[in-house]
Amino acid sequence: MCGIWALFGSDDCLSVQCLSAMKIAHRGPDAFRFENVNGYTNCCFGFHRLAVVDQLFGMQPIRVKKYPYLWLCYNGEIYNHKKLQHHFEFEYQTKVDGEIILHLYDKGGIEQTVCMLDGVFAFILLDTANKKVFLGRDTYGVRPLFKAMTEDGFLAVCSEAKGLVNLKHSMTPFLKVEPFFPGHYEVLDLKPNGKVASVEMVKYHHCRDEPLHALYDSVEKLFPGFEIETVKSNLRILFDNAVKKRLMTDRRIGCLLSGGLDSSLVAATLLKQLKEAQVQYPLQTFAIGMEDSPDLLAARKVANHIGSEHHEVLFNSEEGIQVLDEVIFSLETYDITTVRASVGMYLISKYIRKNTDSVVIFSGEGSDELTQGYIYFHKNGIEKHLLRETFEDSNLIPKEILWRPKEAFSDGITSVKNSWFQILQDYIEHQVDDTVMASAAQKFPINTPKTKEGYYYRQIFEHHYPGRADWLPHYWMPRWTSATDPSARTLTHYKASAKA
Repeated sequence: MCGIWALFGSDDCLSVQCLSAMKIAHRGPDAFRFENVNGYTNCCFGFHRLAVVDQLFGMQPIRVKKYPYLWLCYNGEIYNHKKLQHHFEFEYQTKVDGEIILHLYDKGGIEQTVCMLDGVFAFILLDTANKKVFLGRDTYGVRPLFKAMTEDGFLAVCSEAKGLVNLKHSMTPFLKVEPFFPGHYEVLDLKPNGKVASVEMVKYHHCRDEPLHALYDSVEKLFPGFEIETVKSNLRILFDNAVKKRLMTDRRIGCLLSGGLDSSLVAATLLKQLKEAQVQYPLQTFAIGMEDSPDLLAARKVANHIGSEHHEVLFNSEEGIQVLDEVIFSLETYDITTVRASVGMYLISKYIRKNTDSVVIFSGEGSDELTQGYIYFHKNGIEKHLLRETFEDSNLIPKEILWRPKEAFSDGITSVKNSWFQILQDYIEHQVDDTVMASAAQKFPINTPKTKEGYYYRQIFEHHYPGRADWLPHYWMPRWTSATDPSARTLTHYKASAKA
């Protein structure tokens, strides 16, 4: 990941404002740059770089000789940049995938640009010739983007909200910081004084619609009366392509491996493709858990099956509890299930950064949403049935892993006898008493916490981001089932599958 940051129309000293950009320095450990915009003394870009491709010419904001009036700061990966380059016969100046945004914009404008991109991205594009600023974000919001804008036209944009909350503006003592909507782009006019005015916000793609770049996919179209085997074949093609197109990097690749269906399929497919590409290093896989955790045992079986260089990260309950503050600060949320599940991810990410040279990390994230992976979508006691059947004869992973029932990540990393869910309840019971819970609605009128765990997280969040509770629209809770807590441990389907 990289960190992008930009200001337009700042009334305060830019050298002071730029200190806020250092709040996201963790996003780009390899290099950083601040650059003023020619002719606009109150506008500037900030960029923290994680060098994944073109380490020599990949610094941002990207500017090329052909378009001296365009400035681009983006975070993400554009998987089809080479296809588009060859299709339109664009002449590249760098090897950076994001350069395609400049060429597409010059050729067909912003609408065609964002619709043609197959990737995950958030960008700030400045066109000084036409006095325009464009903001854009990928369909699902995989790459984060936040903005703050005042009535007099001061605009601030950043990969994380923490890079905006301390900015100064003469007319607004408390800047309203909001997430930029996924699947949208915004057009703004750039005025001579460096300030901006929003022209339009456009939803360029809905997740129900086939994206424009899908025209290049090699899957078979489905018509009424289609065969289920055609669907399975398409799934295998799409899955394989999804892994393959993410190999575009000059840095070492690794993979998170929980021993669940999704990360196991990704790791096995990834290792197979790395061998086909004759990559000279072994694939490193990473699992995290407490002693006797189901995930560690399952991940070990998968690693042995596929032959990866496997790393196991052990942690105890005290270490998990100690990082709750850091996790909430990093996530910028107090959502209960997000915080719970992110502790393990945070610890394993720190391990990878400190102890290995793997930089581009694959995972099985997103599959639950795409393939009905939540436990209440079970069929005959198991969820993701179609995905499992699709890879039944592939021998990619052991059969027992292919048909391993869903294990919630925040529970799978701990012992069956004492789950992470229960560890948190036991600890927080002594941190939040009944009297403060009774006045929770008065203290926290927005998204009032209903449990002591929710109250505890909210206190930490308010310490770091006072008055920003509206960043979370609502707590995540399971749908289509009656539940009072987001943990899968409380669901009857979970208990039934655990006994099976």
